[in-house]
Amino acid sequence: MGTDIDGVIECRSADGHWQLEADLLDFRPPRDYDAWECLFGVRGTGDVQRPLFAARGLPPHISEATREAAVGDWQHSHTYATWPEVAAVDWDEPLASGPAWNRALRRDREGEDLVRVTPGLREAAAATFGGELLLAPPEWPPGGEVHLDGAVYRPVVPTARILAPPDEGCWAQVWRTMRELAAGYGDEHVRLLVWFG
Repeated sequence: MGTDIDGVIECRSADGHWQLEADLLDFRPPRDYDAWECLFGVRGTGDVQRPLFAARGLPPHISEATREAAVGDWQHSHTYATWPEVAAVDWDEPLASGPAWNRALRRDREGEDLVRVTPGLREAAAATFGGELLLAPPEWPPGGEVHLDGAVYRPVVPTARILAPPDEGCWAQVWRTMRELAAGYGDEHVRLLVWFG
């Protein structure tokens, strides 16, 4: 069974109360476990050691509309991020101490893509570097590349830019909306709250 994301963008009004400004589902977030692991520490392949905004729970003061949507029997892994936190993210900072075990960069004539490491790629690595064990990218020698089916694979250290590009797709829209709201409400008065079910 899969996991789904839900959430809201809230803003704090001049009277100090938080109010729902945008529903995350209006941005049509795809079921992207890589992005969720990177941003919120939920699902993924286990390659991210330092997610950006994980396991914070819900903040103490939330709008009633958010409480009705977020608190129930099926919602879990609540967390949030304020606009200043999002704006301060270094999207190129490594999120792990070494290469990903379950991901590699694949380069061919079409360009470069992040892909899952398959048993076939591990077998090709063992054949390339010698040995009988299936080799995941952290076990490849420094600078090691594996050629398989017309593509070149190399290890990758996960970053937020690789797993949840800030200038593409729904997350670009979410960050743009938060930035625009912060221009009106003030940076400290805008936040994203998410949960999963």
